[in-house]
Amino acid sequence: MADEMIDGLRFEQRHGKERVRVARVWRNEDGRHTIVEWSVGISLLSDCVAAYVFDDNSDIVATDTMKNTVFVKAKECSEQISVEDFAIGLAKHFTSVYQQVTTAIIKIVEKPWERVYIDGQPHEHGFKLGSEKHTTEVILKKSGALQVTSGVEGLAVLKTTKSGFEGFIRDKYTALPDTRERILATEVTASWRYPFESLSSVPPKPLYFTERYLDVKKVLVDTFFGPPKEGVYSPSVQSTLYHMAKAVLGRFPDILSIRLKMPNLHFLPVNLSSKDNPAIVKFNDDVYLPTDEPHGSIEASLGRFRIKDVEAAAQVG
Repeated sequence: MADEMIDGLRFEQRHGKERVRVARVWRNEDGRHTIVEWSVGISLLSDCVAAYVFDDNSDIVATDTMKNTVFVKAKECSEQISVEDFAIGLAKHFTSVYQQVTTAIIKIVEKPWERVYIDGQPHEHGFKLGSEKHTTEVILKKSGALQVTSGVEGLAVLKTTKSGFEGFIRDKYTALPDTRERILATEVTASWRYPFESLSSVPPKPLYFTERYLDVKKVLVDTFFGPPKEGVYSPSVQSTLYHMAKAVLGRFPDILSIRLKMPNLHFLPVNLSSKDNPAIVKFNDDVYLPTDEPHGSIEASLGRFRIKDVEAAAQVG
């Protein structure tokens, strides 16, 4: 936040606009349509202390103006654009047009509209709502210093076998048995940071970020499940999370670091019994009680040590 000393006190402030919803449709000459729907959050760090202290709004960028800017900039996108490039464009506008603004922070969540297929054929203008969401955060300073982070939210995955958990700490409060056979289910939230440090270092390739988002998502999913026939064994959510993160960094030299959050959504074995009937239903790896409250919470990040090495590798690739 912008940090000031006022009357001997430390004062921090920022202002912006949240949940600006905008949809953009592109109509190609061949008749095919494309649509995106974004929820945009804007936060500006600016020199507008007078508005707080002296009732002087002359340095304020109105939040309504921010909202209108989102619509105008969406209109100006004559060609399909990635959510990251749109966020970069917004940040560039606010830091260049307004002298008072020192930093723009743009966060966008893209709603997952997917093209429908009818009789195996892609529909020209029909879409259905998917599940996981594409996210981005762009931080741009007036100096030109840039930080771009992308991510995915709500990536729900489950496998019915090839998962276990054993050898953990046991004490007088431990009731969980060791197992090498359980359902593994989670809803992945991932965010990864690119090494680009200025506007000029961002790849000019159209939809570069969109393609990378799809690539990363595929690597995460493929690593979680393993080969289609034999799968891959998971000794813990922690182990699977690490291998997913490592696979992303190993596959993409243009990703500096990745953070994964993977709650353990439990499928509890069902064993029903009573005093008179000790085996009403006996679990045999077939009947479960799904529950996500409470659930285990596992989160970690993995990153490279030297940014310059990553940038050099990205240029070579």
